[in-house]
Amino acid sequence: MRIKIFSILFFILFSVQGICQYPWNNPLKIAWSSDGINFSTPSVFQDSAGVPSVIRWKGDTLIAAFQWFRLPNPSPSWDRVATKLSFDNGISWTQPGPINLIGLPVNFQRPFDPTLCVFNNDSLRIYFSSSNGMPGSYDSIIDTYSAKSTDGVNFYFEPSARVNEPNNRVIDPAVIFFNNSWHYLSPVGAPQQGAYHYISPDGLNFTKVPDIASDNTHNWTGNYMIESSSELRFYGSGQYIWYNSSPNGGIWNNYINTTIQGGDPSVLKTANNNYLMIYVGQPYSIGINDNEKEIPFAVYPNPCANKINVIVDKKYTGLSCEIISINGKILISKYINSESMVLDLNHLPAGIYLLRIGENFKKLFKIIKN
Repeated sequence: MRIKIFSILFFILFSVQGICQYPWNNPLKIAWSSDGINFSTPSVFQDSAGVPSVIRWKGDTLIAAFQWFRLPNPSPSWDRVATKLSFDNGISWTQPGPINLIGLPVNFQRPFDPTLCVFNNDSLRIYFSSSNGMPGSYDSIIDTYSAKSTDGVNFYFEPSARVNEPNNRVIDPAVIFFNNSWHYLSPVGAPQQGAYHYISPDGLNFTKVPDIASDNTHNWTGNYMIESSSELRFYGSGQYIWYNSSPNGGIWNNYINTTIQGGDPSVLKTANNNYLMIYVGQPYSIGINDNEKEIPFAVYPNPCANKINVIVDKKYTGLSCEIISINGKILISKYINSESMVLDLNHLPAGIYLLRIGENFKKLFKIIKN
């Protein structure tokens, strides 16, 4: 299910596979597929986060937005819309950073439920939920708003709501440009209530069209994806993440389950026979705290040719030391038996890898092998 927080001290729970958790205890995960149905073993994409949206921005640059809930509360990473970039078609990603939403009226609730789109070839627009004042619950003052950007960091608020339902809140927006129209979707409420559907010629002024029907097992909380010029997909939440397809955004076909159990998916077709999914995964046993004490260590040389030296304080001997691929596969695993140890990377191809010390060490260190 998609994560919602409607006030600073909000404690709404959500469910993935029937397990209720606080959103800051869940990671976003990433998985790959050749057919958009059968996905690889997932790895962690981002700690303490939810509500992902991933799109191609320009060339091989991808951008992902999400709601970040890294403790402590408050902090610059607590309940903020953040973004990450990839410059190699999704293989590796930059560190997350909160966006700057410039011009949001001071009386407005902070933005949540971000969805990204590209317009005018290389500009970005982010759609999000907010309200003029703080709602007491799921009420009708929560609308969908937008802001535009040229750098993926600084977004400029665009006045007026994009979508407003007079008698209901609109949350979890999904927006895409398909066959000469902008399509907007937002779940009405319970899964069987389906989803609101709006269309627009410019991405700013939307007109309501008939709702999208559903049943009690398919929640239209997720994101659009373009499969081809004649097929629009929507990946949504249920016992398994599923997709449905449409030729026009209004008439939908049958539900098809993927192999992923999780919630609130965003899927991007990065190439023919290559799909990337980011979704809300199973909860951690504990949340990740931005202030948790890090293990001090040194790594040299970096970049390296074939070997790296890892230096740690003697009190950390006995911990695991792992080299991990960008896709999350553990390639080397050893235990630290002295204050200085050497890891042999000779058998690994040139590229970017991650170093992790200790099972509970949440900060990964990037290693470059030439």
